[in-house]
Amino acid sequence: MADYYSTLSGWIIPFSRAMDACDIDVDKAFSVCGIDASAVKDPEARIGTQRFVELLDYCNDLREVNDFSIQVGQYFHPGMFHALGYAMMTSNTLKDALARIVTYKRVVSNACTLDLDETQEHLVLKMMVSTFETTGRKVLSREATETFLAIVVQFTRELLGVNFHPKRVIIGYEQPQHGTKYLNQFFECDVEFGDGDSYLYFEKVHAEEYLCVANPMINGIHEKMLTDFLSRIDRHDLTYVIKNKIYEILPLGAPSQQEIADKLGMSLRNLQRKLQEQDTCYKTILEDTRKSLTLDYIKQAHLSLSEIGYLVGFSSVGNFNRAFKRWTNLTPGEYRRGYISDGNIRN
Repeated sequence: MADYYSTLSGWIIPFSRAMDACDIDVDKAFSVCGIDASAVKDPEARIGTQRFVELLDYCNDLREVNDFSIQVGQYFHPGMFHALGYAMMTSNTLKDALARIVTYKRVVSNACTLDLDETQEHLVLKMMVSTFETTGRKVLSREATETFLAIVVQFTRELLGVNFHPKRVIIGYEQPQHGTKYLNQFFECDVEFGDGDSYLYFEKVHAEEYLCVANPMINGIHEKMLTDFLSRIDRHDLTYVIKNKIYEILPLGAPSQQEIADKLGMSLRNLQRKLQEQDTCYKTILEDTRKSLTLDYIKQAHLSLSEIGYLVGFSSVGNFNRAFKRWTNLTPGEYRRGYISDGNIRN
């Protein structure tokens, strides 16, 4: 079961840079922990998550302060997340970027799940670490969880500015015996500990601020790449496979369920049964895909509303308008005018 949990090879990038900065022999460290450093040449390669957990322990043992998790976090690079990193970097807001990492988290690793929640004042990213079935032990160590949270915060600083810090950090493990000064200094708040899940709290005023690096067109391209990637690394998840087929066919018209079944070499009944097992249906997948694409396209000023309707498979402007009103309670024109008035529209 340990081999089931894997992490994208791109994590080699910040680990290598952090080891260089800390004068740790990179080749020796990877060799001791059974990591093939050449895997980074294949951006879709997967490495057993436990290898990175062991690497954190190895590097911490070589340092006077057990702060290697933070050292890795400081060397965040968008490429370590494959297309997800660049989709996040071109998002409209921090909230949009965090929503993408929640949606496409399996690109990065399957060792945890993420959720995004809101309070009156905060946007809250929740990290739930998977556990081994036989022992109940968490797949990720405290240090590995610290590393992921540090990566998210460092990424946020890249988007919002170096002075950003979360309002609250909770790490779902016992407090380390060697102290937490290194964590408090990096996160710029008093880090809390507890038995359970981990949390990052962001001020909503920062999370909803429009980002100067936003690029809806580039972002849409990366989203399609991510769906294609997930359909290949997670073939048992039929939802992603179907979304990828819908992306291919949609500009020619909305594909029927039978057409998708034929493309996948499945009978219609078998397709319906498998989707039911995943607690979804084809109509929902098609609707969600069209809505997601539409909300990306409508932010691109060079596309007319009628063009967008055809791109997402509607045969008439009227049908497109009715669907858009159902999704947002606004007409496409009202939505775009509101977006323009906020100064967010991009050519």
